[in-house]
Amino acid sequence: MEMIKGIQGHGYYDELVVPIIENTAYERELTDALAEAIEAYPKTTAVLVRNHGIYIWGDSWIHAKTQAECYHYLFDAAIKLYQLGLDWSTPDHGPIKKYGGKTNMSVKAGTVNSNHETEPSRRCIVLDIEGTTTPISFVTDVLFPFARNNVSRHLAATYETDETQDDIKLLRTQVQNDLEQGIVGAVPIPPDDAGKEEVIAALVANVEAMIKADRKITALKQLQGHIWRTGFQNNELEGVVFEDVPEALQKWHASGIKVYIYSSGSRLAQRLLFGYTNHGDLRKYLCGFFDTTVGNKRETKSYVEITESVGVDKPSEILFVTDVYQEAVAAKAAGLEVIISIRPGNGPLPDNHGFKTITSFSDI
Repeated sequence: MEMIKGIQGHGYYDELVVPIIENTAYERELTDALAEAIEAYPKTTAVLVRNHGIYIWGDSWIHAKTQAECYHYLFDAAIKLYQLGLDWSTPDHGPIKKYGGKTNMSVKAGTVNSNHETEPSRRCIVLDIEGTTTPISFVTDVLFPFARNNVSRHLAATYETDETQDDIKLLRTQVQNDLEQGIVGAVPIPPDDAGKEEVIAALVANVEAMIKADRKITALKQLQGHIWRTGFQNNELEGVVFEDVPEALQKWHASGIKVYIYSSGSRLAQRLLFGYTNHGDLRKYLCGFFDTTVGNKRETKSYVEITESVGVDKPSEILFVTDVYQEAVAAKAAGLEVIISIRPGNGPLPDNHGFKTITSFSDI
């Protein structure tokens, strides 16, 4: 169905209508029927003459030749589908229609589900984590407490490393902004010459306040990722995903669909969670990870950035799955297809939210 894009005036999701007219004894006698078909279907660039052939035109000979190849491919696919007993027409258009004694053949790009409904073709799936691939309780009851309880130990053990100094630099900048904005829980961080212990104590107080407020900020998420890495590597932590997730990831990967993760947690934290799960290492099924460095998950521009990064022709070729209504709205505004995940422990959705919902990845 990719060949539809080769037809003048048509895109991947457009309907392609080819009028079929009856043959005549002489080719010159086809003129009136051809003109009538073109008038009835101004977008068409071809008319099929029964038991004879197809008339194709374009802006140039090369353009007409390109379209001819596309039509040939599409008709050949339709015939093979018919021979296999498969419906080659678009199911939601009903049976072959008759207009003024002329038969019209419709082909539409997309896939057909078990209910014979046309669905858009997907090249990429972008998944949220919390409440989508992973229970919210794992994040709130396991990951967050582990980070909170180990901030002081981690900072003390790694204080002189370049990685931790970078974490501290980010936290200093964030805390300074918080103080200027009057954010509750923000406390000044003393300069380095005040002593390691005093600096760490202030950092711990700020981090604990950020975790308590569930702040979706890079400075916090980066430090949490480093703390969690130690926990996963020391077998103190094990990632948890819903039972239907591994099979779905494997299926999508096998079918050539690229799967990405977009979470407020750092990319490191995402890799750790999927690398050390209760179902083994699932990173082999994933093509990449996005975090808040591409933008806030409730802002449309973040999804525009992701669309440009994954290399699709249209945003609608991306399916985004999340449990958060505001994220769904932002992604839809960017042109993505959106499904909301309903899992145990997820928050309520607004009435008449207008999004398709699933309770398992097997529903996709």
